[in-house]
Amino acid sequence: MATWLIVVLCSAAAVGMFVLGLSLTLIFKGHNIESEISTNKDMQRLGIKCAVQETREDIGSADCSSPCTGNCSACDIEHGQQQAARAGRS
Repeated sequence: MATWLIVVLCSAAAVGMFVLGLSLTLIFKGHNIESEISTNKDMQRLGIKCAVQETREDIGSADCSSPCTGNCSACDIEHGQQQAARAGRS
């Protein structure tokens, strides 16, 4: 059998196994894997925070007008830096 055919079949089998694994998680648990910090109760219980939230706390701008709820997609570090720059100008 040709080498390229073996590689293609092995990669298709690997992708199929990953899809099957994710499907079994959805079937048995009844929901997708919670990987967002804002929705994962175990991460919140352990005190894991969004990287942007930790950075805001480090630079002292955690009390900005749009607080980070732990959802990294809702955070942006530039927002805190822009507010700090505006406060310095006034």
